[in-house]
Amino acid sequence: MSATLSSSGAASALPKLARITSVDALRGLVMIIMAIDHVRDFFHADALVFGPEDLAKTNAALFLTRWITHLCAPVFAFTAGIGAYFWARRHGQSPSGMLVKRGLMLVVLEFTALRFAFFLNKYLEGPIFATVLWSLGWSMVALAALVYLPLRALAVVSIAGIALHNLLDGIQGGLWWKILHQQGAEVLPGIGLFVVAYPLVPWIFIMSAGYCFGRLLEREERREWMLRLGAAMTIGFVILRAINLYGDPRPWAVQANGLTWASFLSATKYPPSLMFVLMTIGPALLILAVLDRMKFGRNNPLIVFGNTPLFFFIGHFLLAHLLAWPLAWVRYGTVGFLANIQPNMGGDIKLYPPGYGYSLGGMYLIWLLVLVLMYPLCRWYGRRKINVS
Repeated sequence: MSATLSSSGAASALPKLARITSVDALRGLVMIIMAIDHVRDFFHADALVFGPEDLAKTNAALFLTRWITHLCAPVFAFTAGIGAYFWARRHGQSPSGMLVKRGLMLVVLEFTALRFAFFLNKYLEGPIFATVLWSLGWSMVALAALVYLPLRALAVVSIAGIALHNLLDGIQGGLWWKILHQQGAEVLPGIGLFVVAYPLVPWIFIMSAGYCFGRLLEREERREWMLRLGAAMTIGFVILRAINLYGDPRPWAVQANGLTWASFLSATKYPPSLMFVLMTIGPALLILAVLDRMKFGRNNPLIVFGNTPLFFFIGHFLLAHLLAWPLAWVRYGTVGFLANIQPNMGGDIKLYPPGYGYSLGGMYLIWLLVLVLMYPLCRWYGRRKINVS
């Protein structure tokens, strides 16, 4: 066992190879929730003209539709760290090599498969987005180096990175600073518009915190740890957000339209502020404690989706985009306008029919359709993974 895993040993550990299905179930749950936001991007009428967190234009239902999906990206990063920890436990060696390979693979998929799902026939024309696969991939590469720290030291570094990075909010910089900490875009010679949607800090530290949390999951009293940490983070969010002095570059403010509560919940995601991390990982740990008391069959949707996260992620994007074509034919009798880049992805809204899109209720029905269609595909892929391995 590497030194990374031998510091601060657990007094009462579970069997070395025990799989904690509640982590898979949590991942599956956030995959299902995540699909709401991506289906909204393709189908909701308002998605093409304004953001759901624009408090001057949004409404409670639309805001909460977007807000609930904030849970997803932090859980992806956190559970990826947990997965790396248990990979090391199963193999009895550092996960660095595995993390570098998988991380670089995710970065490649960001700019190939995921880009195709975004743009289809306009694959070579749209702006280049660096989104969640980009951040997860480079976070894995960074974690490959960080795992050589003693586990307690890594925990301190992870917490400090999450808690203190907002001290850097006032710094403005060029491309490299955007990659690290400032969402923005740069025009790159010979490439075009490069949009850094997911700066890497503190995603790296969220993943490394998950790696450290893996040690707690080996303890028999892991549910108590989930409840304690989850409650502490959730309460910490409420208190610190109410104080409104530090932890988010966008302070909340009283809203004349009654959406003050929405302003309170509008923690910054790009990059995730301290408030955003507390607001998402805290409740996620509470949910994990509930899921850890439940038993799941292998055909449970939470397990099926949770065991095939990358396949589901790229697949549901592509499926949602492809579904837009037959649905547009039924509604408009034409689909040619869909060959253009969507307005919310850098295209011209004038090329789309006036008022294109569906109501929020209609969007939710399409979301359910996407889940129903993805379930057998993910079930097939999950079985194929088992057979291959």
